[in-house]
Amino acid sequence: MKRVVLTLAIVSVLAACVSAPTGPTIAVMPREGKPFEVFQQEDQQCREFATNAVKDTSNAALKEGATSAAIGAALGAAAGAVIQGGSSQNIGTGAGVGLLGGAAIGAMNSAGKQNQAQTQYNIAYQQCMYSKGNQVPSYPGSGSGRNFNPPSSGFKPIQ
Repeated sequence: MKRVVLTLAIVSVLAACVSAPTGPTIAVMPREGKPFEVFQQEDQQCREFATNAVKDTSNAALKEGATSAAIGAALGAAAGAVIQGGSSQNIGTGAGVGLLGGAAIGAMNSAGKQNQAQTQYNIAYQQCMYSKGNQVPSYPGSGSGRNFNPPSSGFKPIQ
């Protein structure tokens, strides 16, 4: 019974390591002449918009870590029982090893989902702030007139 409680506690702690985006990781500036108080209100509105846009992805990341750890513990317990003929000591050892392996795999999978959630959050936040007339970071457009060709090597093509 103690091992079951310990296993559940460890799974809970590992699942708590995964978190939803808490804010944008990009800088947005108010347009010239916009009062800062208005910009702050728009920032808050857009943070709420972005949070709602990524709820499903964030929840998936949280579930991924806990599910993988629980499955790993179950498979480890089964493997421990099979390898040593079902002694309770080996079942516990197998469950512990499976829990660690499952937690590691879950952490990797949930980290990928967490990065995806942050990217989606940033995009939603940028779209919202841009629609309110603020300055958002972007790549130079194709019509900017800048030359982005690589520097010349000094060699001329043979004609």
